[in-house]
Amino acid sequence: MAFKFFDHGPLIDDDLELVPPEQRLIPEVLRSASHPSTMQTEPLDVGATSRRLEEFLKYAPFGHEPPGRVRGRCPAYHFWMRIDPPLPLAIAGSISLRIGIAPELEMYSGNIGYHVYPPSRGRHYAERAARLLLPIARYHGMRMLWITCNPENVASRKTCEHLGATLVDIVNIPRNHEFYNRGERQKCRYRLMLENL
Repeated sequence: MAFKFFDHGPLIDDDLELVPPEQRLIPEVLRSASHPSTMQTEPLDVGATSRRLEEFLKYAPFGHEPPGRVRGRCPAYHFWMRIDPPLPLAIAGSISLRIGIAPELEMYSGNIGYHVYPPSRGRHYAERAARLLLPIARYHGMRMLWITCNPENVASRKTCEHLGATLVDIVNIPRNHEFYNRGERQKCRYRLMLENL
């Protein structure tokens, strides 16, 4: 049976709205990625280019990543965090919801993945965005979600705790994993039980 994406309607929490990635917002994403504080603390974000973002839009039109596009990958929803009014940036970050159960998700990638640009941090955007995604997860029959983060990422660990997730363990990343190649060595594995929320 083909996977069917959920027509979730607007996803809004006060000044935060989750919007599907689209062409007209690319300049705002690039503005966030090239902000001086982003360039100083998150050098990997500086690699964002119009071409890469346009390729992503083709890969996941309307933010919908179909299953099987990459071997072993589950279907996923992708959103950009748009802020109104845009203080200090119009795009605060991004968040994804991966639907399904797979060893890769449970161990390393997680069902929910988020990133907030440094100028927009401290406003609980990751936690608020994750809460907006929970009805979508429930629609797809998910009862439990995994969220992973690096042990030294205190802000992300607090986000998991504020969501009500429980730290299960900290695992080593295999040498042949893409995260290891990025310099990451361990992941905290948090389990979020949706029936408790």
